[in-house]
Amino acid sequence: MNAVLEAQIKAVVPALSERINALAESQTLEMAKKARELKAKGVDVISLNLGEPDFQTPQHIKDAAKKAVDDGFTFYTPVSGIPELRKAIAEKLKRDNGLDFKPENIVVSTGAKQSLVNTLMALVNPGDEVIIFAPYWVSYFEMVKMAEGVPVLVHGSLEAEFKVTAEQVKAAITPKTRAILFSSPCNPTGAVFSKEELTDIAQVVAAHDNIFIIADEIYEYINFTGQHFSIGSLDSVKDRTITVNGFSKGFAMTGWRMGYIAAPKWIADACDKMQGQVTSGATSITQKAALAAMTGDLTETKKMSAAYLRRRDLVLGLLKDIKGIKANKPEGAFYIFPDVSYYFGKSYGDYHIKNSYDLCIYLLNEGHVSLVDGGGFGAPNCIRISSAASDENLVEAMRRIKVTLEKLQ
Repeated sequence: MNAVLEAQIKAVVPALSERINALAESQTLEMAKKARELKAKGVDVISLNLGEPDFQTPQHIKDAAKKAVDDGFTFYTPVSGIPELRKAIAEKLKRDNGLDFKPENIVVSTGAKQSLVNTLMALVNPGDEVIIFAPYWVSYFEMVKMAEGVPVLVHGSLEAEFKVTAEQVKAAITPKTRAILFSSPCNPTGAVFSKEELTDIAQVVAAHDNIFIIADEIYEYINFTGQHFSIGSLDSVKDRTITVNGFSKGFAMTGWRMGYIAAPKWIADACDKMQGQVTSGATSITQKAALAAMTGDLTETKKMSAAYLRRRDLVLGLLKDIKGIKANKPEGAFYIFPDVSYYFGKSYGDYHIKNSYDLCIYLLNEGHVSLVDGGGFGAPNCIRISSAASDENLVEAMRRIKVTLEKLQ
């Protein structure tokens, strides 16, 4: 590194807050950045790193946004969202999820990510423990830290379909436990918790009046079991569950930035208060688009889900031909999360594979396939493969991975 530049960096970093210095960079975004850098040099990189649908937003949703612009719907909205969208969300949750909420219980935000941060900031005090089911979405851990909480990881194994049991949750609870946080269907594993499994977990939580459940259901529409179950519909915990959802995955609306929570009113009010000091209301135009998504036909959403199922099976079939890869069959989302520890300790040229991060860097530079290592998800023996890509790219990516891994000795 240039000596002058290094001195400038050292001069700046101590001036940053301890909060930001303690915050890790999102590994999914880090790998995406590295892939873009290679692509900028003319390298043909197949990116399977981001959790982003490769489909276009359905046309009726786009049309609603265009109409909002043409109608001049371009001003500030209420912090928690426009009334008609909150009403539509409450009706959807009642109809599809068995969740009995009024519009006043809904807070619309700029993505499910903000919804999660709002909730944690509203509930967690310094030193409070938040139990996170691992493997977990990369940002959960850092979000809890931002709220000055203490992340407590409870691990599900590949052999158990990466699912945590009620017994494990019970063993992890301490007097400092404030909440449990998980996703179903899960990013990164695709695990889907059944009604029975969630009922058992709810019984554990119900015995503790001061513990809340934060249920991330952003992949609800990408569920291959045919039955999505919301833990908040259970009487024993319905008053202590915050259901988080959004539009990015099921409606291919990642760039629109639209998510929401459904929660007891006092929590919803707290999230409104938090959001009012950070972003205020979400984009007016996106809210009109979201209203069209919430009240419109789900044909395109179902077609996307069917494509993800087909791609899952395609990738799993190709992975079977790669030595040392161990993978389960995800029941939802659009990821495969195989164990790649067979390759730890192996080398090729100047590459020495000590962990899944090293392996991902090797596969990116030598095989030109961009993946995400499992360390950021709480599973350092694994890598995350996104199947939100064309069949052609998936086939070619698996071929490249196979050939590149065979070089390791």
